[in-house]
Amino acid sequence: MSGHGFHVHGPHDHELEHAAQGGHGGHESGGMINQIAMFTAIIATVGAIFGYMGGATQANAGLYKNNAAIKKTEASNQWNYFQSKSTKQSLAEMSRDLATKVEDKAKYQAKVERYEKEKGEIKAVADRLEAEATEWDHKSDEQMHQHHRWAQSTTVLQVSIALAAIALLTKKKWLEYAMFAAGGAGVVVGALAAMHI
Repeated sequence: MSGHGFHVHGPHDHELEHAAQGGHGGHESGGMINQIAMFTAIIATVGAIFGYMGGATQANAGLYKNNAAIKKTEASNQWNYFQSKSTKQSLAEMSRDLATKVEDKAKYQAKVERYEKEKGEIKAVADRLEAEATEWDHKSDEQMHQHHRWAQSTTVLQVSIALAAIALLTKKKWLEYAMFAAGGAGVVVGALAAMHI
């Protein structure tokens, strides 16, 4: 150092000025900060996409469960209709058996046969509706499973972002590795969700 406002920097002086301006530990630390910042931005973006997918699958699961309930109600209505036809058939059979005239017996027998035919048609519709309800329930369960995968992935990515913040504050290299591991695990779980596994 010399007088008259002229100052000569040594290597140590340069590092002190850099630390005073916000640098912590030279180029290696700056590289770590940039690396963690970039990783955090990417993982936050991926996490936002996974969070959206989780919400979408949860909404689909609710919609599919609602469709299943509608089909179950329609099937129940058909079974009630089937039961009313069975009751009418039983009354027609009893009337036929109690009838004394041949033409009355024939009239009631025709009703018995008509009700039997109608019951078969109603049963086919009710069975189809129950099968559709079961299919919607299955789709809902699949969507909920996928939703849980998306939620697990998003949670692990959030842990990775928290580890990134702690790694920046503490400058611990092992926390940076843990951050990368958690981020990788979150992406893998997200890939499982995308593949419906």
